[in-house]
Amino acid sequence: MLSKNFIKQVRQLEQKKYRQREGLFVAEGPKVVGDLLRAGFVPRQLVATKEWEEAPFQGEVTEVTPDELRKLSFLQHPQQVLGVFPLPHPAAESLPTGTLSLALDGVQDPGNLGTIIRIADWFGITRIFCSPDTADAWNPKVVQATMGSIAHVSIVYTELSSLLSGTSMPIYGTLLDGKNIYQQELAAEGVIVMGNEGKGISAAIRQLVTQPLLIPCFNSGETAESLNVAIATAITCAEFKRRSLAK
Repeated sequence: MLSKNFIKQVRQLEQKKYRQREGLFVAEGPKVVGDLLRAGFVPRQLVATKEWEEAPFQGEVTEVTPDELRKLSFLQHPQQVLGVFPLPHPAAESLPTGTLSLALDGVQDPGNLGTIIRIADWFGITRIFCSPDTADAWNPKVVQATMGSIAHVSIVYTELSSLLSGTSMPIYGTLLDGKNIYQQELAAEGVIVMGNEGKGISAAIRQLVTQPLLIPCFNSGETAESLNVAIATAITCAEFKRRSLAK
């Protein structure tokens, strides 16, 4: 039987201050927990119903009833297993050469951030640099939205102005006054900056963008004002990868 104290401790991890204080985050469901286990994340504690089976994990699992799991879960419909994992602590990194990285400037919505992490994983981008005001990647909503991709992508929070000003590689940014992405040369290395949902890339970071890009609208009539940042990230990453395959 789960103690009230353990339930309280897990529920507190919904808040960033407790995640940072305890150095822990929560992951749920066979897909997300399974990907973390296969990537080498070692859980502090796993609780699961008897229906859950995960061959790669040979450690201790606390068996719970569906009702007990529901008391811990942040999901509307709990999914067999919940894990409490130590937060990773990636070393401060500079931009890697010879490949593409993503930089997120003030992305606020947890769903958008989780989807962007999943997009990066899909397109083989293994590093995302986040400004301090970007949503916390270890928020349960973000972790869930990644569908396990958070196990494969290194996420570093840093001051983007210092990071970007120290590179000679191209710095791409999606801007309304940018140049048509489908008509520009796109390098196989550099960093792609994506901005805040409402304000876009901040003025300070915009000054560091060396290659402003625009995803053109193909509707000549009344249309959406802009693209969702996660959708824009997917389109941009897809075009970069398409070009690299065509060379």
